[in-house]
Amino acid sequence: MKRLSLLGSTGSIGRQTLEVVAENRSELSVVALAARASVELLAEQVAAFSPALAVVGTEAAARALRDRVPASTRVLFGTDGLIEAARLASADLVVNGLVGAAGVLPTYAAVDAGKDVALANKEALVVGGAFIVARARETRATILPVDSEHNAIHQCLRGEELSEVRALWLTASGGPFRTWSKEAIAAATPEQALQHPTWSMGRKITIDSATLMNKGLEIIEARWLFDVPPERIRVVVHPESVVHSLVEMRDGSFKAQLSAPDMRLPIRYALSWPARWEAPSGLDLSVARTLTFAPPDPERFPCVSLASEALVRGGAAPAVLNAANEVAVAQFLEGRARFTDIPLAIRRALDALGDAPAASLADLLAADARARESALQFLSAGAHP
Repeated sequence: MKRLSLLGSTGSIGRQTLEVVAENRSELSVVALAARASVELLAEQVAAFSPALAVVGTEAAARALRDRVPASTRVLFGTDGLIEAARLASADLVVNGLVGAAGVLPTYAAVDAGKDVALANKEALVVGGAFIVARARETRATILPVDSEHNAIHQCLRGEELSEVRALWLTASGGPFRTWSKEAIAAATPEQALQHPTWSMGRKITIDSATLMNKGLEIIEARWLFDVPPERIRVVVHPESVVHSLVEMRDGSFKAQLSAPDMRLPIRYALSWPARWEAPSGLDLSVARTLTFAPPDPERFPCVSLASEALVRGGAAPAVLNAANEVAVAQFLEGRARFTDIPLAIRRALDALGDAPAASLADLLAADARARESALQFLSAGAHP
């Protein structure tokens, strides 16, 4: 029996993780659930899975939750509550499905406690990758990627020596604006950007997919997950979303992982690792299909280049990039910024704050806070020229 502490339980990843748990009750149990504000749904999850600990974002939400769960479930709130859930002694695996930089400190807390982490929160490694990975090595904690792209690479690397690898190839669907002109993209609405052609995801990650920043963040995440230098991490647009990523070997061979675009597959892989559990197949290769690949267009989708620049610059630059992106995406979703203001805000923050000190995790979180202020000021003043 593997006991899970699930952070972000009411989000897309969290809900699908609990579906996998429900299908594998003889193998999995839940000892902690954490959500930000969805008290009613979290109470339903507590009733279904009986965790010892439940965490919400605020004290007010904690009071509301206590009235809806049994006394046997302890209720905490805020960052301290997330950290306790991440370090919980009874947990064997921490599943981090949080959104944004909120996942940094809980991820570090988990590996610091020697806990294995199934990581869907890519921002944790974007912001604090050097410190989180170093601590995981010291405590022998394993970080298992849940993102479909990194999960695919993890599968392709099984049985391979890293010295035999020439490059990692991250596939991108291209998002809803893959075929749109630059002029049409500039006028895109939040409703249009949220219409992802192949994946059903949360709002923030769906916008990141539309800008291709999702792929930029994944480049940074891949550098830390697989210890591969930036110049050996590449992106290719693959709109069918069947090949989830590829590994190019030094002899010119490619290994690819293919499956239906269903997040429960990489979640199940991470929860069952190092085993593989039986599951129905959602991909019928006897049906004729076309698989296409193309390079991303840096003119229409500059966020990939911005992320690559931040990774090469190192230090606080990735934290600044991520913070500015989070703010810009939120402003766009609220109708307070244009779609094309997102890369402008990131560019401005990188130029102003990309060389901030980064000697500790605290330095990176301070850079994150300053970048959020900078991006908000820029967007509030009217970012577009």
